Amino acid sequence: MQKKLKIKKGDTVKVIAGAALGQEGVILDVDYKKERVFVEGLSVVNKKHVKPQSDKSNPDGGIVDKDRSIHVSNVMLVHNGETTKVGRKIGENNKLVRFAKKTGEEI
Repeated sequence: MQKKLKIKKGDTVKVIAGAALGQEGVILDVDYKKERVFVEGLSVVNKKHVKPQSDKSNPDGGIVDKDRSIHVSNVMLVHNGETTKVGRKIGENNKLVRFAKKTGEEI
């Protein structure tokens, strides 16, 4: 059973710990098993040399930047320009919704 995380793909987050401290970005992907997120433009590691691919993904090959993941505990959700903790509650239609703990607004 995988753990339910309070942030998801497409959210804007701010890094609160680590090498990219204070930077913001959009979540590109979430690894639920390892509890790690890939944030756009942050934690870019060394360039990776890629061979030409026969399919359409990378026909020429070349040098590609590779993103590194950040643990979910080191990022915080940005809602209306402010960082906030995220809570979950039952909203309309008896569905579980996320809300910003600072303002109480649904996300």
